[in-house]
Amino acid sequence: MNILIDLLRSLLLTSIFSFITPMIVIGVSWMSFALISHLPIVQGIGQFGVTQIWQFLATFGSGHPWQGCLVIAITCSLVGAMFDTYVFCQNSRFN
Repeated sequence: MNILIDLLRSLLLTSIFSFITPMIVIGVSWMSFALISHLPIVQGIGQFGVTQIWQFLATFGSGHPWQGCLVIAITCSLVGAMFDTYVFCQNSRFN
């Protein structure tokens, strides 16, 4: 029973961190380009970056950037949970 509790706790933490990480990376990238777009010298680069991020996210979200962000975050969360399960099984096999 203790192994099951350890596995569930590990899966929960891994899933949460794997979900939050891509959202933070996307948010920081978008905010960086948004802030750059307010500088007169590099305004075009900032606007181009914001547009590219929105188009990239819209590709994964069937035309909706926010859905694309959620799809990427959920996918990363599931992959993180699968890796955590694999590592947990490998560790329990050798112990």
